[in-house]
Amino acid sequence: MSHARTSPFASRLRVFALMATIPAILPAGAGDRAVAEEPAAYVVEVNDVSAAVGEHGVMLATLRLRDGYRILQAYNNRVIALSSLDDGVAFDSRMVPATVQDGALVFAVGLRPTKPGKHPINGIFRVGYIQGTNEMSMVSLRLVANVTGTE
Repeated sequence: MSHARTSPFASRLRVFALMATIPAILPAGAGDRAVAEEPAAYVVEVNDVSAAVGEHGVMLATLRLRDGYRILQAYNNRVIALSSLDDGVAFDSRMVPATVQDGALVFAVGLRPTKPGKHPINGIFRVGYIQGTNEMSMVSLRLVANVTGTE
């Protein structure tokens, strides 16, 4: 068994050669997939909400389909992980299921402002769609809005 040593220069040269081949191995655009993007299937419509501190309010969020897409109704379409940046909003539930109305997904998010002022909120839509005759996809979209607590 030979214990020949390679020079540090030769080792570095092999590493650099391997690094140079990585872009050729990866499929085109593979790096782009790491960035969250809104799929072309849905258009998100969310309105900011105002309610008196301590009083119940409802924020309606609507996801409308673009031409060529259908709602994947068998999927558990929902908004999850609802939160407030500054704890200025309490949610009735951290998960809200969608209802289908006029060909769109509608989410009625029950909430209460807990202090006066404007409070950024967010969540994640987990929804599915069908494109063409049988291509199904499940995607995540961001919910971003503001809730204003009035006195």
